[in-house]
Amino acid sequence: MNPQAVKPAQGTKRAAALRIKGGAEGGLSLRLDVRAVVVGLVLLVLALAAGIALIGSGDYPLAPGEVIATLTGGGDPGARFVVQDLRLPRILVGLLVGAAFGIAGAVFQTVSRNPLGSPDVLGFAQGSSVGALIVIVYFQAGTFAVAAGAVAGGVATGVAIFLLAWKRGIHGYRFVLVGIGASAMLYAMVLYLMTKANIVEATRATTWMTGSLNGRDWDQVGPLAAVCAVLIPLVLLHGRPLRMLEMGDDAAYALGVRVDRVRIVVLLAAVVLVAAATAAAGPISFVALTAPQLARRLTRSPGPNLLPAALMGAVLLVAADWASQRLFGADQLPVGVLTGVLGGGYLLWLLAVERKAGRV
Repeated sequence: MNPQAVKPAQGTKRAAALRIKGGAEGGLSLRLDVRAVVVGLVLLVLALAAGIALIGSGDYPLAPGEVIATLTGGGDPGARFVVQDLRLPRILVGLLVGAAFGIAGAVFQTVSRNPLGSPDVLGFAQGSSVGALIVIVYFQAGTFAVAAGAVAGGVATGVAIFLLAWKRGIHGYRFVLVGIGASAMLYAMVLYLMTKANIVEATRATTWMTGSLNGRDWDQVGPLAAVCAVLIPLVLLHGRPLRMLEMGDDAAYALGVRVDRVRIVVLLAAVVLVAAATAAAGPISFVALTAPQLARRLTRSPGPNLLPAALMGAVLLVAADWASQRLFGADQLPVGVLTGVLGGGYLLWLLAVERKAGRV
């Protein structure tokens, strides 16, 4: 078989195409956006570098070379204990949570056709918080039960919003408006549950709701990794239909996309990803809102940019965790506090841009 490069069409200078001719079947054609691929590789390197730097920092500092040697089976027993038992689970949870929030945010923003369509705004994080608080306040259960309650609350919220927004299909503004209304109601439920808690339960609930990677261990890594391993590839496989949905339902139907089926699959996958990530680290705010937008601005590519959004989410969360531990002296902040401050500023800027463009 002879590979033959195909010149991209006019106006697609950043795309590269490769066609392999192979007999009567017509061969295989593959089209890549070179800039998006480069951005994705850079984000992957940044995520790994930030993770290695964070593993090596702390009261027991390790050079990057020592961290890599320990991760590959070398290092002394003390370094292996610090890296593999204490710090690596926290970093893995951070990377997985960031990736889950990033790709889920890209799905919500694509389906709603609104840059404000993220789990933070639409009530999914609040639903997980309600589920976790019910377990904490009324059952005084342990960490696993709290995580299960968060997943159940997030999934139940997603199903309820989906059913309330359904009217001959899911449409963007109706989905966003129902989500905003659900968010307000669920936040009121959070406040009510806090008033029913005693001081110990309220403290535990407040710590969880802030969003933090402190104390994360292998118990959180396993379930979250399993969810991401199944659902992230599932969402990525629907990247092309999601891109067609941005052209409108009629155009997508004409191109053979099963619009309602695609929406149901990707929304359910995104809801479970958000619920699992929230169960592992708490409702860390604004990562799902900012990661897809930043990824799109870097790639300058149309479409949902699912993989760059996931990588951007991982970079943002791990970098924010490093900053929350290192930039405030002895007062280490939960990572959710820092993402909330930075994300709130980004949200104000985004609203100003949308208002200037006449879209809000």
